[in-house]
Amino acid sequence: MAKEKITGSEALMLALKAEGVKTIFGYPGGSIMPVYDALYDYTRGEKKAFDHILVRHEQAAAHAAEGYARVSGEVGVTLVTSGPGATNTMTGVADAMLDSTPIVVIAGQVPIAALGTDAFQEVDLVGLAQPISKWSYQIRHAEDIAWAVSRAFYIARSGRPGPVVLDFPKNAQTELVDFQPQKVNFVRSYVAYPKLDEKAVRDAAEMINQAKKPLALVGQGVELGNAQTELLAFLEKADIPAGRTMLGLSALSSSHPLNVGMLGMHGNYAPNIKEQECDVLIAIGMRFSDRVTGNLKTYAKQAKVIHLDIDHSEIDKNVKTDVAVIADCKESLPAITALLHQADHKEWRDSFKPLEEKEREKVIEPAIHPTEGPLLMGEVVNVVAEATQGDAVLVTDVGQNQLFATRYFRYPKKRSICTSGGLGTMGYGMPAAIGATFGAPGRTVCCFMGDGGFQMCIEELGTIMEQQAPVKMILMNNHYLGNVRQWQDMFWQRRKSFTRMMNPCYEQIAKGYGIPYLAVVDRKDLRAAVEKMLQTQGPFILECAILEDDDVLPMTPPGMNVDDMMLSISGK
Repeated sequence: MAKEKITGSEALMLALKAEGVKTIFGYPGGSIMPVYDALYDYTRGEKKAFDHILVRHEQAAAHAAEGYARVSGEVGVTLVTSGPGATNTMTGVADAMLDSTPIVVIAGQVPIAALGTDAFQEVDLVGLAQPISKWSYQIRHAEDIAWAVSRAFYIARSGRPGPVVLDFPKNAQTELVDFQPQKVNFVRSYVAYPKLDEKAVRDAAEMINQAKKPLALVGQGVELGNAQTELLAFLEKADIPAGRTMLGLSALSSSHPLNVGMLGMHGNYAPNIKEQECDVLIAIGMRFSDRVTGNLKTYAKQAKVIHLDIDHSEIDKNVKTDVAVIADCKESLPAITALLHQADHKEWRDSFKPLEEKEREKVIEPAIHPTEGPLLMGEVVNVVAEATQGDAVLVTDVGQNQLFATRYFRYPKKRSICTSGGLGTMGYGMPAAIGATFGAPGRTVCCFMGDGGFQMCIEELGTIMEQQAPVKMILMNNHYLGNVRQWQDMFWQRRKSFTRMMNPCYEQIAKGYGIPYLAVVDRKDLRAAVEKMLQTQGPFILECAILEDDDVLPMTPPGMNVDDMMLSISGK
């Protein structure tokens, strides 16, 4: 007896199920309606395979998929309609591309017979997505669904992860097909996992063994490669102090003695200064972003550079490499470690301590333990970090809230940070936090936002309300677009051009969505308010009234040398 044929829409359901998808973030519309009709049966009853989370804006669907992917290590999935539904996801796709986050966006499209006619909600999605995605493809017929979906997930999750966009015309959704699942694990000309070069491994090990002042720069590649254990073995055997990029913060525990802090423009003082003194610089799964290096003409010119990365295109892109080890760091790290001598760099490690103490005295203590005046962002982050005892996932929006939060939170566990690093997307925080609650349901998710970013995604309070997603939202309200305001103060003669914000009554907004809310103005009330937030089941909004001209320090001014880091702002 011949197998009964099914629609392309149901074939998509079976293809997603075959890839192990459990959660979909989406928003329905005309060109994706056949898929949503099929989804109806797969979210309930005997066929139930997925949870579908209805967001309030398609950009949020992409960011939620990112948050889900970051904390779970799985591929995040977004389902939207054509035209504006698809274009609204493009910011999230670009964000995922720059931060190497594996998501698959599936968007409806007009039937192929109508393509090129300027049909209602038609847009060239493949053309739009190509420059900002790892792969974009149009599924023109139902018979291509099994192959295209499997290939999409393979490309998204393998090698250096990233976003994939599938354009799904309506005719392919309704055509009948004899569906058979496929498993794509090879794509011609795409080398997901480069073969490890044994000579490069030997050269790297020899250089590290001869080093007197080695310094490791740990990036998100360690998290993406699930190589946290291999990193630890490498660092401990060679006794190498390690700085971490913003996205790599939870790749190495905050409390580990070899951790010397965060790199970059607003990172910690010691690792930034010591980058200009080390003799061997070992970059592990990081891309030498301009926010890390400062002025490339003067960056680490005294050091020999070893770069471990899975992506050949990162080698020599920004910083000239002496030894390149192109492979998955889960493979390359233990290979190098096996050739290392047991080292002792105590004198070198101890040289970081005076710089750490200088930063603690001039920046950290005043930021987290002020005694007078309005609340500061640093102290709010510190109190939340202490109260969560290292078990929470940190999600941030973008701006000063991001910089303070990443500096003063704690990261004893892997996959503990979701933030928009490369694209710097305001409005990322709340939807990414929603995704994180589904990706790590057993962990507390704390989302720090400024009043600017909060209002860019405020509609997602509706998603939180409907799902009762347990996002602990910490709104740090200074009535400014704070990061831009700080730059205006420092570099634009204090001409605050359109950075002050008139804000709504957030208490009334929280009430409208039925979300518990507290406001803190006086620091004597802060700890009790944080405890109440954490003890409350489900979502919570904690609004903190922040000093208007609270500045993030230290800071390396843009375009300056990495060791020109400022611990104070003159005139303040």
